Amino acid sequence: MVFWILPIVLICLLLLYLSLWIYYGWGSLFREDCVQPPRPLVTDKRVRDKVLKQGFSQDKIPSNLDALVIGSGVGGLSAATVLAKAGKKVLVLEQHDQAGGSCHTFQEHGYEFDVGVHYVGQMHEGGMLRVIMDQLTEGQLQWNRLGNQYDSVLIGNREYRLYAGKTEFPDALKKQFPGEEEAIDKFIALMKKVARHVPLVAILKIIPQSLALLLLSTGLPQRLSPIFRLAESSHQDVVGKLTSNTELQTVFSYLFYGVPPNDSSFMINALLLHHYKRGAWYPRGGSSEIAFHMIPVIERAGGRVLVRAPVTRILMNNGRATGVAVQRKEGEVCIYAPVVISDAGIFNTYERLLPPEIRTAPEVESLLSSLQYGMGCFLVFVGLRGTSDELGLKSTNLWIYQESDLNNLMEKYQCSSLEEVCKHLPLMFITFPSAKDPTYSQRHPGNSCMTLLTMAPYDWFCQWSEEKPRHRGEEYNNMKMMLADCMVEKAIQEFPQLADKIEYKEAATPVSNEYYLRAPQGSMYGAEQNCSRYQCEIISRMRSRTSVPGLYLTGQDVFSSGVAGAVHGGLLCASAVLNKILYVDLMMLKKRLKQRMRQRYS
Repeated sequence: MVFWILPIVLICLLLLYLSLWIYYGWGSLFREDCVQPPRPLVTDKRVRDKVLKQGFSQDKIPSNLDALVIGSGVGGLSAATVLAKAGKKVLVLEQHDQAGGSCHTFQEHGYEFDVGVHYVGQMHEGGMLRVIMDQLTEGQLQWNRLGNQYDSVLIGNREYRLYAGKTEFPDALKKQFPGEEEAIDKFIALMKKVARHVPLVAILKIIPQSLALLLLSTGLPQRLSPIFRLAESSHQDVVGKLTSNTELQTVFSYLFYGVPPNDSSFMINALLLHHYKRGAWYPRGGSSEIAFHMIPVIERAGGRVLVRAPVTRILMNNGRATGVAVQRKEGEVCIYAPVVISDAGIFNTYERLLPPEIRTAPEVESLLSSLQYGMGCFLVFVGLRGTSDELGLKSTNLWIYQESDLNNLMEKYQCSSLEEVCKHLPLMFITFPSAKDPTYSQRHPGNSCMTLLTMAPYDWFCQWSEEKPRHRGEEYNNMKMMLADCMVEKAIQEFPQLADKIEYKEAATPVSNEYYLRAPQGSMYGAEQNCSRYQCEIISRMRSRTSVPGLYLTGQDVFSSGVAGAVHGGLLCASAVLNKILYVDLMMLKKRLKQRMRQRYS
């Protein structure tokens, strides 16, 4: 009798332990007690530079590394931070002179500008992305919520306003589009469906690739969830069935990233709109705060983040990735680790860093042939005399479209010359970072800033791609400033109070982004976010674990674009390296935090 009772007791104890482990987070990398009250904002440049600008030298390379990360964008830092929380010693190598990738900032003439972070959604208390970011920065990264009206969309001469809130978002749309209530309700329902089912897309990237492809061949995932059909469907096909109102279709599609609605995935567009439905936030202290608070977590585990460390190739031994080579004046420095993680993007990794025999392998060639380079970005950074309050600047972003037919507009844009675009600027984004961050006026008294963005074909500037910044000649400067002046003139039409307040102006072309961010052809959003990228088979094959043993991918190309997409790319990468589904720990942590919130507010 005792012989049978003992195993049953042991099994019960094991089940009890597992239940407590899941519920209380025992053994989890993510714990409530790691989130500490935020310390005062660090504004001393020398202190910040010690974190963000640690220059590479051989004596700074930690011994007995567990992993190497190529690139310090948010995808690379997220993966490195999670590994550090698992006790791994990680070295992150950044070719630029400052860590952060598209999250870094730069200062000129008393102004500070962000490069790629304009606003982030889902940072409400208890939201999954907020929980993740709190864990990665241990509660030190603070977020400032933008006003309820976070975006305006100007189509021709008509302005439409988007408001945050579960009910405010659809109600505001219905007031601005009377008679379209049914279409709006159906679109909101599809947004919710996409948001609920998108974890299944992540699961396709987590389970073994052979199993994922086998499941897809049976058609079972497509029958179980609509997410895969919506991922493969063009945004235009879906919204065209909801409404014939082209301006409402434009509002459903307004967050441009270089792909027209007839070639962009409905899933991605729906996720983008859902991302901001609860509101929009901006990092308090600027976007460089993201890297500034992740790096200490990496360092506490014995790792480092070193800049001015351009990786020229991934080292191989018997078909396995074993390290990287860093280019120095005195020659290559070879660094070895059992795990190599690339945040350089799928094209850079396979086409520039790996040996030819790997990138020409049938499996790799077929994957790369299914993808395209993303369209380049053109940014204008404008320094303004006067504070945001004095100039009447708001945190609301403005998206400008010349017409409501975005497919026609973007097709014409891609085929136009720079001179033609300057005559009739088709689309532009205007934002005021200084109005989003209450600390900006403290850090840069008497000043504010404006950032303008549009898309730009790489061909306009590609002849200067081999030249270094500030050495590209008069023709290049004249071309980029012609477009910059056109964009500034358009911005002043919308904000006439700025006409005589401009003190600084600079522009970044696709070749600038290619140089500073190593973004292929200047695309800041990774591989093109078109429908072919989100075919189910491609979704499954664009994963963190590569066909090269020891080599992993992270960042935007693993999941999707933007800060949120890159962070999830980092989590998927860390899950693959650790052989642990980290999202289970995060979901249980989120559940515990929600229970505490209910108790606090009850």
